[in-house]
Amino acid sequence: MTKVKIVTDSNSGITQAEAKELGVYVLPMPFLINGEEYFEDINLTQEEFYNHLKGDAAVSTSQPSIASVTELWDELLKDGSEIIHIPMSSGLSESCHTAERLAEDYKGKVHVIDNQRISITQRQSVYDAKLLADHGMSAAEIAARLMETKMDASIYISLDTLKYLKKGGRLTPAAALIGTILKIKPVLQIQGEKLDAFKKVQTLKKAKEVIIAALKSDLETRFPHLVKSGEMQISIAHTANEKEAEIFKAELENAFPEIPIVFVDPLSLSVSCHIGPGALAAACMRVIK
Repeated sequence: MTKVKIVTDSNSGITQAEAKELGVYVLPMPFLINGEEYFEDINLTQEEFYNHLKGDAAVSTSQPSIASVTELWDELLKDGSEIIHIPMSSGLSESCHTAERLAEDYKGKVHVIDNQRISITQRQSVYDAKLLADHGMSAAEIAARLMETKMDASIYISLDTLKYLKKGGRLTPAAALIGTILKIKPVLQIQGEKLDAFKKVQTLKKAKEVIIAALKSDLETRFPHLVKSGEMQISIAHTANEKEAEIFKAELENAFPEIPIVFVDPLSLSVSCHIGPGALAAACMRVIK
């Protein structure tokens, strides 16, 4: 039986230490900060990243180099294994398309999964793939299963500030100014490949109410069969906002007593770069069994 190895990137929120414990492999995402290159969880911690952001450093994201990807693949394939490679959503980064092009030269040994996941939902895809591999499924079978279930997830994100959307060119200065004056806290959503506007509110309390209502709607209208079969779970993510994330966890446990809350994780730094600190997110997602 051919062994299947699981590769992802640090957008999944899986640290290098956690990857070693899980038996998976994580490519660190590169960042340019004031012109200097850093690698997430290698020489750039969460705390250091937010210190740079707060200091108004010039921060931009990049994708793993071609060499870093192919060198890892080549090493993992030496023993005749196959690879499931789970990058962040193609709608949020070119790293997925780059990996797909590179995989064409590996004659079916590398399966790149474009299942539009990021952060906590991407992490779950890694867990799902590892579970299926440990149960003897082939890389092709795992790839098919992950793609079949790719839309069985939603993420809702409440922003604390519009500053970083403006800074990244995703919001006009005028819109950012109006939003700041009106104290607008947008709630964004990821369903599929794009990060889109969902609702505009003015307080964190209202934002959390909106997220809870959105999750409730998804669970009742999109995923009732998965709730019934015990295949849905909820996770929480944040950007330098752990205290509020723990408070939100208790609120979600009260709102959804029948659904397990499994993660309270930092959001991917690649997303954090565009939304800044103070954000709070919750996701519902399918767990493959």
